Amino acid sequence: MAVRVHHVSPSWELSQLLDIFPLAIRQALVRLNNIEDIIEVVLDLGRPPEARFESDFKYLTDSPVSHEDIAHVCSRISPFGADNRAGIEQTLHRISAIRNRTGKIVGLTCRVGRAVYGTIDILLDVLRSGKSICLLGRPGVGKTTMLRECARVLSEERKRVVIVDTSNEIAGDSDIPHPGIGLARRMQVADPALQHAVMIEAVENHMPEVIVIDEIGTAAEAEAARTIAERGVTLIGTAHGQTLENLLMNPTLSDLVGGVSAVTLSDEEARRRGTRKTVLERKAPPTFDVVIEIHDRDRLAIHKNVADVIDALLRGYQPQPEIRQREASGAVTVVQEADTESMPRLADRYDHEREHEERDRPLSIFPYGVSRNKIERAIANLRVNASIARNWDDADVVLTLKTLERKEQPKLKQIASDNVPIYSIKTNTTTQIQAALRDVFNLGSIDHEELALREAEEAIYQVLLTNQAIELSPQTSYVRRMQHQLAERYRLQSRSTGLEPNRRVKIYKTSDALSP
Repeated sequence: MAVRVHHVSPSWELSQLLDIFPLAIRQALVRLNNIEDIIEVVLDLGRPPEARFESDFKYLTDSPVSHEDIAHVCSRISPFGADNRAGIEQTLHRISAIRNRTGKIVGLTCRVGRAVYGTIDILLDVLRSGKSICLLGRPGVGKTTMLRECARVLSEERKRVVIVDTSNEIAGDSDIPHPGIGLARRMQVADPALQHAVMIEAVENHMPEVIVIDEIGTAAEAEAARTIAERGVTLIGTAHGQTLENLLMNPTLSDLVGGVSAVTLSDEEARRRGTRKTVLERKAPPTFDVVIEIHDRDRLAIHKNVADVIDALLRGYQPQPEIRQREASGAVTVVQEADTESMPRLADRYDHEREHEERDRPLSIFPYGVSRNKIERAIANLRVNASIARNWDDADVVLTLKTLERKEQPKLKQIASDNVPIYSIKTNTTTQIQAALRDVFNLGSIDHEELALREAEEAIYQVLLTNQAIELSPQTSYVRRMQHQLAERYRLQSRSTGLEPNRRVKIYKTSDALSP
């Protein structure tokens, strides 16, 4: 027995919408020259009724909307659900209510629903690939229309398609689905809060090959979508957000594209990447294989390999998706190519560029208990690209004394918890600071004799500046002799004190400065 399919004409559906309005508003709508382009009719209590178009609006009458006008419309549509949405039998129109504090309706948004055939020719190859697809775009751009057409095309290609229709917006406000969904089956949702449960029920009870879902917006729905994908069912849906970046930064829905987690790197890996030790990485495989950004009805941006795109985004690279445009002639052209296979290589190139930028930027050092002047002198001596930070949270590294580090100062604990590298030195001397900076900049170590002579040079500078005697680190007799000669060169006095192996040189300016 042949199945008779009732095809509803677009003009009949529009007339059904016009019939719900009071006479004056209906007549004003009929007189519009561009009524076929209307997006919605807005009735707000105490304001003139509006007809809204894609980039314009028009007042329909001079008279403000009354309670009677709103009651007239409500009496000709289906009852409002828990989501404050209603519909018109056997049409795709959606009427949404605005209520006051007591629950009384004071505004209506009457969205015009249309089944537009042929809207997915621009992405037909992606749809037939069998991959899960997420459609993104601003309100009114045509996401639901495109979703409905996806369901129709796949169902007529003998795929088992089930639509989870939360507000009856995909298949119309009737127990008999709108013909715009083709041979797809439709499951209605009694309460929007139960949408995730109906999604799972559809998979468990009706063996679909494809699940179609509009407006994934909660954590429970995102989890249900992941469960569906893991069971091998193709998922075609829309989500709140206009771009892939919006989805990634939405903590509720980011799991749809793999989610984000903070990962602590080793010192070597952090240095190789040119980043701090804590970085963001994708934590799981994405629920959707493909994300399509709908710029307008005739222009799409397609991210074909979401996993690679998210990895690149988290490493700072701005991916270039494939952009397709439908021309006035109906032909589809690729405005911008995107080779997803090269995405990781492009991300690596970004890392290389970033490392180059990091090398050009001065290393910021925060001194904690260490002399700023001595750090500046050490920077000048080593001729390294570094500067002094005012605050530790602006620093790349922190330089402190071992004595302070052993005391486990609360501030140092806080710094360590933020993964800012901490370098500690034994004494507050330019020599020790230079040794630490050599380690920071991987300049390699200097030999023991050179380090001892630099310590003596610094001591000589301090003696000349302050007239106070300074005692150097213990050294061998050979090194002490060189330190004595260096002091003589600056016409300073010096003597060795202590017993081996702790015998050391003391440098002073006059005999009065030498302590007994």
